[in-house]
Amino acid sequence: MENSCIAVVEDDREIRALVVDLLNREGFDAVGCMTTREFDHLNERRRIDLAVLDVMLPGEDGFSLCRRLQTSGNIPVLMVTAKGDDVDRIVGLEIGADDYLPKPFNPRELLARVRAILRRTRGQHRVSPQIPNERYGFGGWRLDVGMRAVASPDGGDVELTAGEFDLLHCFVTHPQRVLNRDQLLDWTRGRSAGPFDRAIDVQLGRLRRKLAHAPGGRAIIKTVRGGGYQFTLPVDRA
Repeated sequence: MENSCIAVVEDDREIRALVVDLLNREGFDAVGCMTTREFDHLNERRRIDLAVLDVMLPGEDGFSLCRRLQTSGNIPVLMVTAKGDDVDRIVGLEIGADDYLPKPFNPRELLARVRAILRRTRGQHRVSPQIPNERYGFGGWRLDVGMRAVASPDGGDVELTAGEFDLLHCFVTHPQRVLNRDQLLDWTRGRSAGPFDRAIDVQLGRLRRKLAHAPGGRAIIKTVRGGGYQFTLPVDRA
């Protein structure tokens, strides 16, 4: 994960400098951007592995950039929001951010969340060499772990964010079992998750809506009252 390029999109000069310096000291290749335009110029020149994205920016705001990144590429996003502003956090997750962090934040928590996102989105750092060859089938659907791809029964690709894919992978590897929220949170987000982290709820709702667009997708993940969630289909290992 070290040497990963991380774009820090933050208009506050002091905060931007502090975050860039912190990440660089930890072995990452962090680059500061004051505006989304500067980010776009950076993205044209080199591959970006993660964007640490402030919501309030001059000109185009962080929400708009996050939407663009979800439609035009696969750059994961750590959204930075105002302290206690639940609306901003929920909106950020709804439009595709992989995680959020409220200001002011603890530098150690920032590093933990950055590393957690990079582990989830860069398979070579997360799994053994054999796991990328894993493929699963369920009710005509196909999930390819190495390609991080999901195909519906009609052959269409289902575009998922990193967090959504990890959730689906978790369900597929624990089919027809009732999984509670804490299990899903632990397996997909690990130690970077806080005790009141609601990101899992937003990402789960978004995943279910995306699956529902394909034939038979609406019934794949069932809510179990008082228990949690259940992946309803039997799964075959390809």
